Amino acid sequence: LTVLNAGRRYLKAEDLSGKVFVTSGLGGMSGAQAKAAVIAGCVGIIAEVDEAALLKRHKQGWLMEISNNLDHCIARLREARKKKIALSLGYHGNVVDLWERLVYELDTTGELLVDLGSDQTSCHNPFNGGYYPVQLGFEEAKQLLSTNPGKFRTLVQESLKRHVAAINKLADKGMFFWDYGNAFLLEAQRAGADVAKKGANKTEFRYPSYVQHIMG
Repeated sequence: LTVLNAGRRYLKAEDLSGKVFVTSGLGGMSGAQAKAAVIAGCVGIIAEVDEAALLKRHKQGWLMEISNNLDHCIARLREARKKKIALSLGYHGNVVDLWERLVYELDTTGELLVDLGSDQTSCHNPFNGGYYPVQLGFEEAKQLLSTNPGKFRTLVQESLKRHVAAINKLADKGMFFWDYGNAFLLEAQRAGADVAKKGANKTEFRYPSYVQHIMG
């Protein structure tokens, strides 16, 4: 319902075939995102750093494909988008790398390859394993979290700033991003990322929340 209503409200589209939805998280509640994309008929690319979560969703049948190669992900995205095939593709890697690759594609080809975007990392708990920084691999980041939580926190906040910078570039070209109620925008703001709504008070963000703006 969230994906369908985002399409209706922001793309003015009842039919999401050929539309691309990019997000992250295939763990607990976020695991349904892959299934939702296919039910809605769009191309869903979902990033997840934990391979165990990807394998679980694939085994369930909620996730159609898994890849750790961004070149392959972009090729599959282009193919499914062109043929208007419903697809759920799990990218085994950090979502920041995925967003930055989509910016690169926009900069080099002029193509905006994503229509809808969100995030379901556990940003309500960003410094204790809810969000993994792009600068490190998954196992390396877990080790740093236990040995040097202060450094881990710094890397998370740097990563959040990169995360938002990439989203902002794509949103400026017409991609519609929303907050999934996971404190992503709040933590990004605390990290110093550019998420404030221009001309509004500090408690308002430039991107909508799925509760008030989409489900409501």
